[in-house]
Amino acid sequence: MTTPTETTCDYVIVGAGSAGCVLADRLTEDGRNSVHVLEFGGSDASIFIQMPSALSIPMNMKLYNWMYESEPEPGLAHRRMHCPRGKVLGGSSSINGLVYVRGNPADFDRWQDEGARGWSYADVLPYFRRAESRKEGGNEYRGDKGPLATSYGTLKNPLYKAFIEAGRQAGYPVTEDINGYSQEGFGRMDMTVKDGVRWSAANAYLKPAMKRSNLKVTTHARAIAIVMEGKRAVGIRYLHGGVEKVVRANREVILSGGPINSPQLLKLSGIGPAEELKGHGIAVVHDLPGVGENLQDHLEFYFQVACKEPITLYSSMGLLPRALIGLRWLLFRDGLGATNHFESCGFIRSRAGIAYPDIQYHFLPLAVTYDGKGLASEHGFQAHVGPMRSKSRGWVRLKSADPTEQPKIFFNYLSHPDDKDEMRACVRLTREIFAQKAFDRWRGREIQPGESVVTDEAIDNFIAHSVESAYHPSCTCKMGEVSDPAAVVDRDAKVHGIEGLRVVDSSIMPSITTGNLNAPTIMIGEKAADHILGKSLLSPSNADYYRAPNWREAQR
Repeated sequence: MTTPTETTCDYVIVGAGSAGCVLADRLTEDGRNSVHVLEFGGSDASIFIQMPSALSIPMNMKLYNWMYESEPEPGLAHRRMHCPRGKVLGGSSSINGLVYVRGNPADFDRWQDEGARGWSYADVLPYFRRAESRKEGGNEYRGDKGPLATSYGTLKNPLYKAFIEAGRQAGYPVTEDINGYSQEGFGRMDMTVKDGVRWSAANAYLKPAMKRSNLKVTTHARAIAIVMEGKRAVGIRYLHGGVEKVVRANREVILSGGPINSPQLLKLSGIGPAEELKGHGIAVVHDLPGVGENLQDHLEFYFQVACKEPITLYSSMGLLPRALIGLRWLLFRDGLGATNHFESCGFIRSRAGIAYPDIQYHFLPLAVTYDGKGLASEHGFQAHVGPMRSKSRGWVRLKSADPTEQPKIFFNYLSHPDDKDEMRACVRLTREIFAQKAFDRWRGREIQPGESVVTDEAIDNFIAHSVESAYHPSCTCKMGEVSDPAAVVDRDAKVHGIEGLRVVDSSIMPSITTGNLNAPTIMIGEKAADHILGKSLLSPSNADYYRAPNWREAQR
């Protein structure tokens, strides 16, 4: 018999983020299962969330962001790094940069090698396609019937095409589709925008599903512990309106809180490294040493160049132009408000001997910082550039047994010497790209790093003080075989050693993908839904992908 503060359902999902929204939709669509989603944040109705160009605003608001910070990072001049995580319906897909990059196909073949059997590129491509509705239509790589709308920008600003052409002039390929046959090269960048509106996981999956009677979504609900009976998860304890409540799951509990919150909740519930749990007075339910370890992220810096002609977005930075952009967006859902402004991009290899791209570019026709704090002071343009597969590893650990206290986050950035080599390559290769003829008409002085930043020592110093997170934390509940002491979940996303409990979010990536993480996280939600429901998995794809034939001998 349940008390007034105890309810039951078939599946409890913690977190209405990129994966949680997918699961809420897929687990309820046939009407057979009841699902209860707990989300600590609230509504995503704000214009700042729904208007794509306002992306830096919700990312820096406590209302929508958990406002996590790292421990001081020795490799980054002991700076504490901002680690935004969405605290709102849609999770981080409601506050991110709206970039749609699936990752390199070789990433998923690597996952398979790392113990995530059944998650190779051939296995996951059908789920990327099922999720997607591409404005330009589908093909053997791209989807055209899925909930997640993707589209390209208009490339109206000539600097977007100049960036692609500069890449070609520097000897790199031009790719027709970074999410298709070949990621390597320079080309257009997809965004999760539909009819001028941010197409978050909430808009794509959750809101249509919320019309169903078998889905309940509770906002402002803080999960504080998994309810365990022996080694079986049977529900979630949570705080709501100052009252502690319990929702019991007849079938499964699914954690979709993301790479910070999922390992935190596991540990608070007695699942994790035994010594750490004992140190906080938490009774050990299951000693699982990999929980919260293996933390990975992408770093990037902004390579900024002054522009000789007044064609950049700097003209739109004043109060009146911004008000007019907002008004046009409100009336027509188009114009500069309807894009994230990342409309062209590049993926290249840092040196010979690298099999597939390990450097990513987002191009922006404005010289400004992503957090919106470093306001543009002149006409300029920039490339966000950074390495994709850092060898440094960090962790997420508890500060205390108090579920309302933020955990400790340590990325351990640039602790591996290879990571510094890649950062130096980023500076030098980007400088070469911006020196190409395509930019002759517009290229002014180098604002940042600055023409004097040439030696290894000078570059290392610039990076330590100026590099930023690209906001892609992941891999803290790694998927792998039970024989792998670092693995937390199996190939079905089930937590090793525990019944009735799965983790489905970017934390289960064995290693970080080559690009932004929203698209692969949504794919994880799509594929995991079939595992949870016991459905036959989609048939593997036989679509091929590009491998640079000369990668052993040449950088391009």
